[in-house]
Amino acid sequence: MPIIRECIVTTQSAEGRVHIAPLGLIEAGEGWVIAPFRPSTTLDNLRSTPFAVANFTDDVLVFAGCLTGKKDWPTRPAEHVSGAVLEGALSHLELAVESVEEDELRPRFHCRIVHEGNHAPFKGFNRAQAAVIETAILASRLKMLPREKVETELAYHQIAVEKTAGPREHEAWRILVEKIEDFYKHIPAAK
Repeated sequence: MPIIRECIVTTQSAEGRVHIAPLGLIEAGEGWVIAPFRPSTTLDNLRSTPFAVANFTDDVLVFAGCLTGKKDWPTRPAEHVSGAVLEGALSHLELAVESVEEDELRPRFHCRIVHEGNHAPFKGFNRAQAAVIETAILASRLKMLPREKVETELAYHQIAVEKTAGPREHEAWRILVEKIEDFYKHIPAAK
């Protein structure tokens, strides 16, 4: 299995509008693969402007916020590609699409690294941050996963949040749990 790095990917529309989305980048030798689901703004942007910025951050509130509708995080222009760097990124990769592997569900954009920037030290994740990222992935796949799996994993992740979270992790957790609860509000639980 390839290495997948969870990050915040920024892309731009043909008109220059920045789109911010949490995605797992797939390691591919010296480059990375971006595989957005159809339909998505990231997919549309990569087709019109074949560049992206992978932003690596330890602020899990950005992951949770993007999945719950907050997509206006501060950015600045990338240095070497048409794109944007997340202001809170610890480091970033500026990527150029070299080829596209078409797929009905998730086309794969094979990218080369054009530039790498480091902005602040990474001091490691605590268990709550890892739990929030895993919960964000669950929240992004509610239509694909069985409810029982989501609820079981959510209960397990809650333990780490209760034991190790700081204020930003608690806020990220809260908004993700609300999103999941809202999704299931009108769906009866299995008996």
